[in-house]
Amino acid sequence: MTTKKSSAGKGEGAKSEVRISVADQVRELTIETAADRDEVVALITKALDSSQPLILTDTRGRQYVVPANKIGSVEIGDISERRVGFAGA
Repeated sequence: MTTKKSSAGKGEGAKSEVRISVADQVRELTIETAADRDEVVALITKALDSSQPLILTDTRGRQYVVPANKIGSVEIGDISERRVGFAGA
């Protein structure tokens, strides 16, 4: 019997977590994507420069479309392995 967790599930293949605040909305979008930080920055910059919608695909294959003129701010972070336990307490 083994206790090793399956690598399948949330966050599989995820490289970046993107948080986008959308104008006129209270909640922000949080997207886990397989794109790395540089790819995400390039997509956001292209959308803002061309006034075209930002289209991001998450790790489950869902697409998010955000109008460029509604992007308030963007936070891009790397996905880190989530630790369980009291080792850091």
